[in-house]
Parts: sequence; C-alpha cells; structure tokens
Amino acid sequence: MLDILVVGGGPAGLTAALYAARAGKSVVVCEKDSVGGQIVFSPLVENYPGIAHISGEDYAALLSAQVEALGVTVRYDKVTALEKREDGFTVTVGDETVNARTVILATGVAHKGLGLPGEEDLIGCGLSFCAVCDGAFCAGQDAAVIGGGDTALQDAIFLSSVCRSVTLIHRRDAFRAEQRLVDKAAAVPNIRFLYDTVTEAYLTEEGSVTGLRLRNVKTGEVTEESFGGVFLAVGQKPQNDFLGDLVAMTPDGYLYSDETALTGTEGIFAAGDCRTKEVRQLTTAVSDGACAALAACRYLDE
Repeated sequence: MLDILVVGGGPAGLTAALYAARAGKSVVVCEKDSVGGQIVFSPLVENYPGIAHISGEDYAALLSAQVEALGVTVRYDKVTALEKREDGFTVTVGDETVNARTVILATGVAHKGLGLPGEEDLIGCGLSFCAVCDGAFCAGQDAAVIGGGDTALQDAIFLSSVCRSVTLIHRRDAFRAEQRLVDKAAAVPNIRFLYDTVTEAYLTEEGSVTGLRLRNVKTGEVTEESFGGVFLAVGQKPQNDFLGDLVAMTPDGYLYSDETALTGTEGIFAAGDCRTKEVRQLTTAVSDGACAALAACRYLDE
C-alpha cells in the first residue's frame, strides 16, 4: 500500500511528489501523457521567480529529473477509476489496480474546441492546440489563432517568427490577456488583430483545414479567409470525469478546494489547475503541489 498516489504529472503533481518524497513517504505519480502538463507548450517562461527565462519543456524536464532522483516512480498510465476503501483507496491505473492511503489529484486541464462540425477529425490536419508543437507545419504560410487570453497572444507571437502572417481572432472587442502581451503582439508587424469575430465553419480540402468562415458579431458580415494552419486557444476543461461523485465539483468539473488542498472527501487532496481558483499560473501550480503534499503528510502522520 502506497502512502500517496499522485494523479497527474504536471508542475503541481511533480511538486507534490517532490515534497512527499522528501518527507519520507512512498509516492507514485500517474501521468497519462508526458510529464510537464500545459507548461511544456510554453516556448518561454519569464515569470518564474529566480529563473530569468527557460522553456516550459526544459523546466518540466528539470523538475521531473529532480523528482525521480528521490526515488519517485512516474507511471505512464491513465487513471480511470478511484474507489474509497476502509484503509484508503483503490485506484485503477491502466489494466491494474493500485492501493494508496491518500490520493493527490493534480489532473490538470485539457484544451477546449469550438464544437464545430468535423472538428475532431481535423485535429492534426491543419488544426492544432499547440503552436510550439505544430507551428513548423505552416512555416512561411498565413496562420490563424483563435482566442483572447494569454495563451492566444503567446501563440500569435511565437507563430509570427515562422509564419508569413498571423491573424488573431477574438469574439470580443478586447483581449483578456496581460496588457504586456497585447502590447508586444501589437508591435509585431505581421500580426493582425480581428476583434468581434467568431468562427462559423472550418474550410477544408481533402480532409485538411484550408481556412475559416468568419462572422462579425456586430455587423453580421460573413467572410472566408484562407490559412495554412489554425490554432485554438479558447479555454480548457478539467480532467476529473473519472471521479464520479466521490469528490465534490463545480458544474464545470473543477474540484472544490482552496490553498489548504483539502477536498470534501477525507484522504483526497487537490492541487493545480483542476481545482477552484482565481489564478492558474506555474507559480500557483507548484505552490498548490507543496500545500497538497504537506496536507497529505499531516493526514498520514496523524
């Protein structure tokens, strides 16, 4: 029986494993994809205290190596079920079950789509959620980024260095992103802002995205534009569906928890973007991870 099983290998989950291992607890981290979570998609992290600049991918690699050096096992399998038992929990991981006295949920979030017809089939065929991963596929072409938050602005800035032009499409008349990012993007000659505009359909040819049908929400004007690549940055969804009603959640699927990391279920703790919180940044994720680990350790010791 493990002391602590961590679900999710992003900054919150890895930091939780780091603190728990240093406290002498037996820890396993379960990650369904690759370690690092959303931060690996950030080409440049410049707001982490003590580190002037580092790529998200490099940061994730350093943190993962630090955790594994303490003897923590990172298991690359998807957690599909969690059941309460008298002395802890039984967790279904891949084709097996693992018993743990406590569980730290650091499940993170997944990208949202626009919900347009054919969207699922177009991912990877001219439609992407990751500018860093797929920007090279439309190098020298015109690209579109849909969204209005920090990620959308960062994607547009990154793509501007490899694409002929970047059109940033937002449904409102002002961006939600940091003003610093907005100013930085506005100063790039090949980035164009398209406000008050929604996407009505993907234009395709032979199964790949070739452009977008756009509508101005104020004038009603409908236009079609050609793009070599379309990148979505329209929000995220917490990955907590497998929990059923074991842990209390918001209607949107976020775990009810605060900086104490406590959930409404004894022995289960929450950390990172999967929980209710105002700010979702790298610094708050690692803070959550530390709080969750220390809370779990106190619970076990008591």
